[in-house]
Amino acid sequence: QVQLVESGGGLVQPGGSLRLSCAVSGSIFSIYTMAWYRQAPGKQRELVADINSAGITNYADSVKGRFTISRDNSKNLGNLLMNNLKPEDTAVYYCYAKIRPSYFDYGPLDSWGQGTQVTVSS
Repeated sequence: QVQLVESGGGLVQPGGSLRLSCAVSGSIFSIYTMAWYRQAPGKQRELVADINSAGITNYADSVKGRFTISRDNSKNLGNLLMNNLKPEDTAVYYCYAKIRPSYFDYGPLDSWGQGTQVTVSS
């Protein structure tokens, strides 16, 4: 049983910044990949950014240069720093983790958080 809990969403003006955090807990040996997805009303869920266990990152073109994904492997934490936010960034943001459940079980186990709302508006 794995839980992902996001925090840090809210309302921000265009050009502002927010920092999302994701705490992973439960039966975990290690985390392969952490990622952030978002889903705007009427649209499909899309990948925003991901980071693997080696720290290699990948970003959607729409957020490159504005968002930074990071992780703390010792604490099973993930973060998404969002700068220069735009109205089109408004969405529910979901944390995702691909998990190795135990030493003997390589999984992977796909786990999702409940989502946190980010609204960019003046």
